[in-house]
Amino acid sequence: MPAREETKVIFESHAHYDDEAFDEDREALLLSLREHGIEYVINVGSSIENCRKTLRLTERYPFLYGAMGVHPSETGELNEEALAWLKEQCAAPKVVAVGEIGLDYHWEEPEISVQKTWFERQLALAREVGLPVIIHSREAAKDTLDIMRAHRAEEIGGVIHCFSYTKETAREYLEMGYYFGIGGVVTFRNAKKLKEAVQYIPMDRILLETDSPYLAPEPNRGQRNSSLNLPYVVQEIAALKGISCEEVEDITSGNAKRLFCIA
Repeated sequence: MPAREETKVIFESHAHYDDEAFDEDREALLLSLREHGIEYVINVGSSIENCRKTLRLTERYPFLYGAMGVHPSETGELNEEALAWLKEQCAAPKVVAVGEIGLDYHWEEPEISVQKTWFERQLALAREVGLPVIIHSREAAKDTLDIMRAHRAEEIGGVIHCFSYTKETAREYLEMGYYFGIGGVVTFRNAKKLKEAVQYIPMDRILLETDSPYLAPEPNRGQRNSSLNLPYVVQEIAALKGISCEEVEDITSGNAKRLFCIA
């Protein structure tokens, strides 16, 4: 981790600490975050079982909040009973978003029609419970935008997680009032398109995230990711924006607190 003055203002907006990659050292790692400047963490659901684990984590760690949702690649498991359960959990005191939900066309399963159906249903759920959404969109830019427009997602609000499209697509989401989750990919040398998008996106619309345990930044690319790597992301954003690391931390933390209604 690069050296920095510990200001305790970094807000990790997207992690999966329920993942089995953390089974051996989860407790020690999470308890170390505050001393390394990580003030809050949003642990994001990706399946019904992961949502159950997320709820337990929110009960155990005061600085950790949760999102309830089913990742597009896991939507084959969804049914009316599961959706009703998700709705019930959205009333938990530390659940602050519905996610991650969306479309992922990188894999062949589940079928696109299944993904679209449950994306729409979970958008409707977010509207019903009054929570913002965390959107996953991979190789599905047009369909994601089309569904969000059809469901007036600008009225729901949220963040485009792991934003990976062009600045032209970013403009569409900005017009809808959405935030952009920026993580380790922005440090990759071949991430020219994302770097251009980050330069274009206003600072008041950027959130810091890792997607831990995935997508570790340079120089730790390929290793297990954690929130401890966020200073590398901060440094890259600061360089792209021509501002200080402290400004990046302060602004993105304020953005996340505003979106997720955390004081």
